[in-house]
Amino acid sequence: MDDRRKMRTSDREREEVVGQLRAALDDGRLKMEEYVDRMGLAYEAVTYGDLAALHADLPPAGSVAQREATSPAAAPQAVAARPGVLADLPTALKVLWTIWLAAVSINIVVWVLVGITSGHLAYPWPAWVAGPSGAALLAVSAGVTQIRRGRRSTARRLPAGKG
Repeated sequence: MDDRRKMRTSDREREEVVGQLRAALDDGRLKMEEYVDRMGLAYEAVTYGDLAALHADLPPAGSVAQREATSPAAAPQAVAARPGVLADLPTALKVLWTIWLAAVSINIVVWVLVGITSGHLAYPWPAWVAGPSGAALLAVSAGVTQIRRGRRSTARRLPAGKG
């Protein structure tokens, strides 16, 4: 095994390790800075030993934890522990959704207060604040979610050693 660690690696094998690192980033096992550092080292790696050190602390794809999460016995627990709608989105989109929600909430409160003080309900103008920006944000979020799901399903379909 020690001889293999000294053997030179190929571009395809470097790409496989980068794919493993990307999956670890998507799973939340690596922070972005650490991912970028390890990715750079992976592309600079010369031997298998150089590559092995980059993912030695990460569980392999299809690890026991992943198999248990997909087994029928663990299904009720997986449903109970299902994350929220925004949990799978990048931080930037979570921030944008929070800003949108705050802006819409403020506009609705102002609209209600104006309606109470004037004695009649005014035109529902907060819809113009919520609608177009919310629709655009929803479209971007749906697109990002589909892209991420596509990457995960592609990574799961690839057999070990291919990539």
